[in-house]
Amino acid sequence: MLSRVADSLYWINRYVERAENISRFVEVSEAMALDCPPGSAEPWLPLVDASGDRDLFDRLAVGQNPKDVIRFLVSDHENPNSIVSCIAMARENARQIRDVITTEMWEQINGLYWSLQDGEAIWQEPEQEQLRDIRRGCQLFYGITDATLSRDLSWLFSRLGRLIERADKTSRILDVKYFLLLPSPEEVGGVLDELQWIALLRSAGAYQMFRQSMQEAIAPSAVASFLLLDPIFPRSVRCCLQGISDTLQQIQRQPVPGPPDDLECLRGQLLARWSYVRIDALIGSGLHEAIDHLQSDLNRLHQLIHERYFTLADLRSIPADPACALS
Repeated sequence: MLSRVADSLYWINRYVERAENISRFVEVSEAMALDCPPGSAEPWLPLVDASGDRDLFDRLAVGQNPKDVIRFLVSDHENPNSIVSCIAMARENARQIRDVITTEMWEQINGLYWSLQDGEAIWQEPEQEQLRDIRRGCQLFYGITDATLSRDLSWLFSRLGRLIERADKTSRILDVKYFLLLPSPEEVGGVLDELQWIALLRSAGAYQMFRQSMQEAIAPSAVASFLLLDPIFPRSVRCCLQGISDTLQQIQRQPVPGPPDDLECLRGQLLARWSYVRIDALIGSGLHEAIDHLQSDLNRLHQLIHERYFTLADLRSIPADPACALS
């Protein structure tokens, strides 16, 4: 039971974070398409690449125009990573552990789920309003969770899922801009290039904080540094990794005798690697390769967490302190 509950809490927050990120990506891209000069390429397909679902999109989609991409990312029931599918999976996980989460949490995720069913009023709104309502619904769930859930293992596993998903999506959207949307040499520094970097910052909810923190012109290296290495911006990779490390240490309250295991090693190595590196070194050695390595490490981290905490064989790994019990 303990393992099942921990798994559900972790995935509820991963799914909600994923839905919120996708709604932000699509919302910003729609706004950017309005600002782009006539005849410029609209960066819709890279959003599918950022979600890691290009193969599925090519199999399911009837075309590759903006409407197809938006439908695939937002409301396609055949896409397990669409917003509607993510909210449905989060709600199903929450339904299974209603006795663990708070009533307010259940009411919010349940209400959000039903508001996204076919024929509901949200689908009659303009697309920008639809996405804004979804994003705010996800953010409201975060706020309710932090305001009503005790800071025990339930909250720690919820936070862990949210942070891993956030680090992954921040790195993916940056990788898309650097690797897939690199402009031709004559467009570097031009209007379209700057619009894309601004859109990238907005897609991560980082535009205002970037302006306040960096106080310099929008340049690729500055944007990459902020989204990857800033220690206090909550959506930066480094800040997420710090939170992941702290959360795992709190979950494993008592040190395990002997040398550190694979999970402990990877936790420490990831945090150190992204805390003590300069952006010029990352760019010089290949930013795409560094981000690709990061995503592989995050996948490996998820697998190690699953093996330790979410399988019955390793239930003993979760602290048995009654004050920290999940159920």
